[in-house]
Amino acid sequence: MEQHITIDGVIVPFKPGETIMQAASAANIYIPHLCHHPEFKPHGSCKLCTVNVNGRNCSACTFPAEFGQQVLNQTDELNKLRLRIIQMLFVEGNHLCPACEKSGNCKLQATAYQLGMLDSHFPHFYKAHEVDSSHPDLMLDRNRCIFCTLCVRASRDVDGKEIFEISGRGINKHLVVNSPSGKLHDSGMEMDDRAADICPTGALLVKRQGFSVPIGKRTFDNHEISEDLDEQ
Repeated sequence: MEQHITIDGVIVPFKPGETIMQAASAANIYIPHLCHHPEFKPHGSCKLCTVNVNGRNCSACTFPAEFGQQVLNQTDELNKLRLRIIQMLFVEGNHLCPACEKSGNCKLQATAYQLGMLDSHFPHFYKAHEVDSSHPDLMLDRNRCIFCTLCVRASRDVDGKEIFEISGRGINKHLVVNSPSGKLHDSGMEMDDRAADICPTGALLVKRQGFSVPIGKRTFDNHEISEDLDEQ
């Protein structure tokens, strides 16, 4: 008998060991997320993928699919929760989209559009963080970091370098670089590392490539993030 769950009334098959997120993605059902990426072990840090499973809220990227689960994904309550999370991410960092090179290719920005964000709701309270432009090919702007840990996981699991880690708590939380100086230039980071292009925001950028694709012709200028499941 085929193993399946039900998401918003739609029967969705799954393979043993898959998470709800994996089953949903295979069925072209979009569950909002930022820290999830199919290449890496789920982390469950952003909580955007919160769904309701048999009356209980949980993270779809980490929660295993089990036969007979009744999953609610697109509800007013859940989307309001997701909108508040996105708004908090915007006020906790310096995300000035019109001036950012990642605009149009930014998953944070695209998810905000998807959820209908029109204002930040909360007062801005971000602490200014260091911008590291010491590397000849890469720039790290910690003010745009949303602590998804994708660069941490990519550097550790794919590149085998363990260059990044998250340090501190609360407003003092920040991304650190594992190098003698704490700077990118002597970290062993290279432009073709997987960690160099995994960031969903403009926190980590390749130099001399800014605006190579004009605004209006970028990934999320042409379609909504919910239509981009192959890349997520």
